[in-house]
Amino acid sequence: MTSIDWLIVFVYFVLTTGLGILLSRRASRSLEDFFVSGRSLRWWLAGTSMAATTFSIDTPLYICGVVASRGIAGNWEWWSFGISHVILIYIFSRMWRRSEIVTDAELTEIRYGGRNAAILRGTKAFLFAVPINCIGIGYAMLAMVKVVDALELWQSLGVNPQENLKIWSVVGISAIVLLYSGFSGLWGVVATDFFQFFLALLGAIVVAIVAVNHVGGIHQLIPQVQQTTDLDVLSFFPFQFSHGSFGWSDAAGITATTFSTYLFIQWWSFRRSDGGGEFIQRLIAARDEAEAEKSAWFFNILHYGIRTWPWIIVALVAMVVYPDLEDKELGYPKLMLDFLPPVMLGLVVTSLIAAFMSTVSTSINWGASYLTNDIYRRFMKPNASQVELVMIGRISSVLVTVFGAIAALNSTDITTVFRLVIAIGTGPGLVLILRWFWWRINAAAELAAMVGGFLIGLLTSIYPEQIISVYPGFEQILNDFGYQLLFISGTTALLWITVMYLTPPESDATLDEFYRRVQPGGIGWKRQRNRTGIPPAQDLTQDLLKVVAATLLLFGSMFAIGGFLLLQSLTGLISLAIAVIGGFWLRQLNKHKPFSMAKPGLD
Repeated sequence: MTSIDWLIVFVYFVLTTGLGILLSRRASRSLEDFFVSGRSLRWWLAGTSMAATTFSIDTPLYICGVVASRGIAGNWEWWSFGISHVILIYIFSRMWRRSEIVTDAELTEIRYGGRNAAILRGTKAFLFAVPINCIGIGYAMLAMVKVVDALELWQSLGVNPQENLKIWSVVGISAIVLLYSGFSGLWGVVATDFFQFFLALLGAIVVAIVAVNHVGGIHQLIPQVQQTTDLDVLSFFPFQFSHGSFGWSDAAGITATTFSTYLFIQWWSFRRSDGGGEFIQRLIAARDEAEAEKSAWFFNILHYGIRTWPWIIVALVAMVVYPDLEDKELGYPKLMLDFLPPVMLGLVVTSLIAAFMSTVSTSINWGASYLTNDIYRRFMKPNASQVELVMIGRISSVLVTVFGAIAALNSTDITTVFRLVIAIGTGPGLVLILRWFWWRINAAAELAAMVGGFLIGLLTSIYPEQIISVYPGFEQILNDFGYQLLFISGTTALLWITVMYLTPPESDATLDEFYRRVQPGGIGWKRQRNRTGIPPAQDLTQDLLKVVAATLLLFGSMFAIGGFLLLQSLTGLISLAIAVIGGFWLRQLNKHKPFSMAKPGLD
């Protein structure tokens, strides 16, 4: 890093902070302005902010580690969430916007009633705001520490720091994030997200182009990368065709159980099955239902269609250039340091800092929204003024940042922490889906699923050796991530189903009020439709068909781009055909006339 590189980084910090302060007055008017931007976000801003939230500095490092250790097919660990993200577009986005809430935890006291609903809301707010959210902030900070170390940023300033100083330098960057997110709330977060996302994307593309050119182009890269490992590293799926038969690849980097769990269980069992807190925050901040749906589509395009392959290409180059690198996650920053000239290095480092700041700012604001709206306002001071609530929101932002720094001090490996985040969030997903479409789900069931899944995921992730020493039969389950997720999902399901049938359903008054507000489709609300006389605002069958068509379009497009980029013409052509079929089918479904439900009592 030269002086000009540092100047670029400094200018970026000044501009970001200045933008946050500029928007601070707009966010200070009310709780809704601070946490959901006055419900006035446009689709392109909300969608970009959702994409920026999932693009942190840890992401390219994580991809480098995954591709090197498990091949491209290892990315199904996060690709599988694309199914739930497509479902978000057509099934949940409009319902979330109709709910008119500030946080998803607030929905619990609309969907459920009584003491159990209040306990669920408080528990959910605490779990999401502190342990789950702060672990996420912690591993983003850990990735930033790795980049600071790999790029020798301190050394370029003539300082040789101890490890704690590296971490506290990242905490210092987080303090800058806290400054603009604490001042401007979601307004500042989404406004800076828009610029940070495209800057981070540009940085990823620049690194990919420079890295590929260094090894002689993509035609030289492909044969070289396969020589560095015994894995079938270039395959998008862990299968193989041999002698006219189709089967599991012996060189696959993930087991059949793990892949099957990703594809068939993880996306609906995870706590984000109906959207996820940060995404929901953007959807309920959108101008209207149509804008919410468009923002979800735009996020999927940016997240899966556009930025997947620059990361993967850089990971492949890193395998060729640094075949003996002990920490595979450091391939990305090492390529930057070794091959980017001054100015370009400064811009790309700034892009990584931007990616880090976009994720951390969202996590800070999101966590603070729970502490303010669902704990302070709900349980401590229900009559607090809007000015007081905004002040509490800013104090909560500081607390969340401090807890995130503590999590960073106790983290060592990005991929391990990412799997921990998945494990502690697995289990409650099915309940979160069913509560929208089946009246029988009650607060006790959701509470059992959420707490049970969290505890089972935490124990099986942190204490696997101790569990195996007591129960040797658990060795296969805890040594295979797919089996672990299957165990968490199955045990949690058994728990919440038992609790649901041992506890009474919600009252008719509570269920009717929820139905009036959200108006979900499906047969699970037939009695409420009959009682209220209100038809659903959703044709569930039609929307599910749109989900299938959109899934074909999204994944077909993603694999078509990857197939042609990585010289896998057959994969590219087949994927393109799938995308065209999905796109044409979706277009026909969108031409379908709005449905009209039969009158209550006739269905």
